[in-house]
Amino acid sequence: MKKEELNSNIPMGRGMIKWAPFATMPEQFESVQNIIHSQDKIKRPILTDDRVDLMSRKMSYALHHKLPVKIEYYYDGFRYSVDVEIIKIDQWSEVLIGRYIDSLDSFFIPFIDILEISLL
Repeated sequence: MKKEELNSNIPMGRGMIKWAPFATMPEQFESVQNIIHSQDKIKRPILTDDRVDLMSRKMSYALHHKLPVKIEYYYDGFRYSVDVEIIKIDQWSEVLIGRYIDSLDSFFIPFIDILEISLL
């Protein structure tokens, strides 16, 4: 459940204070931190065929016209976004190869992880 969906009439409570006793041993502290971190994770969104087709056309257009794009992608339970220039669309391995804007560093993003593409 997202934080926005919670009932706002419920009192806040003690917050993180209730976890303080568990932070006395490093192993317990790490375990508690992992539990807290995993509560914010989301499931991988499922995209419709129309949306996948639209994103594919945007990728091709940006590649051929060398336009920068903003890509929102899913990784390990979270949404991220990055501004890039598309270098190559590898259909065989289903990977988008891009380069960060104003940098020579490149990255690879599997098609399945791409959630949205916007032209800048």
